[in-house]
Amino acid sequence: MTALPDPSIEIDSEDDGPGACVMVFNANDPSGAGGITADITSIASVGAHALPVITGAYARDTAEVYDHFCMDDEAVTEQARAILEDVPVQVIKVGFVGSPENLSAIAELASDYSDIPLVAYMPDLSWWQEDQIDLYQDAFNELLLPLTTVLVGNHSTLCRWLLPEWSAERSPTARDIARAADAFGVPFTLVTGIPLPDQFIDNVLCSPTAVLCSNKFERFEAVFAGAGDTLSAALAALIASETELVESATEALNYLDRCLESGFRPGMGNVLPDRLFWAHPETDDEEPQESSFEISPNDTRH
Repeated sequence: MTALPDPSIEIDSEDDGPGACVMVFNANDPSGAGGITADITSIASVGAHALPVITGAYARDTAEVYDHFCMDDEAVTEQARAILEDVPVQVIKVGFVGSPENLSAIAELASDYSDIPLVAYMPDLSWWQEDQIDLYQDAFNELLLPLTTVLVGNHSTLCRWLLPEWSAERSPTARDIARAADAFGVPFTLVTGIPLPDQFIDNVLCSPTAVLCSNKFERFEAVFAGAGDTLSAALAALIASETELVESATEALNYLDRCLESGFRPGMGNVLPDRLFWAHPETDDEEPQESSFEISPNDTRH
């Protein structure tokens, strides 16, 4: 019979894998594009440890979402509390959790652990029924945004959600969106996919009063699935590793750019980010590519 570990024996966690732990709330995505899969692989890639809490499951392929099956809020709470009482968590990351009830449960947990930074990602919900979108986003505004440290989302998604009455001829800037998020208590917003001339896009981290950093990338000629979860999970992991916020945003965006550059199409739908691009052996006929993204010291464990 295998002996059980003695809880009285102290273990040096610094010598036993990643020291930073990120609790993620997200749905399972059977295509592997986003959801919990994106969270786990992105967080591991930048050297932290994911603590995944399943909030539901998509019925989807690589092209589109057909449905979503939500988990009961009590099950979500029980999953999270069991780990929160056992493992020190450095950051909480919230993706799509399926219902106002689950948002309420997560908000209650986040309030109980208010010293833990929270990264929230709002995906494109255009596949869902309009009345469900409204209920979900209203609950997000009321319950989760007041507890959010960094809000992450695509420019068009955040505009439709936070600035529905926008009537100016010009498109909202990242600071306009950040001011709208600040009205609900969000201090920092990372706005992605801002269109620029000549096939470039801008990604801006800002507060209501200042642009903290701006990272421009050339637009890829492909439609991707799972980019937002990949970025927000990497950002959460870097913050958990005690990287300063601006540097975390820059590193996470560089990581996402390399994931997209190495993207692949496993099915007949969209291209998926290759979150483990750094783990593939280089072929003899290809020149190694330079990258500003630095692999974590934990890369030797993979």
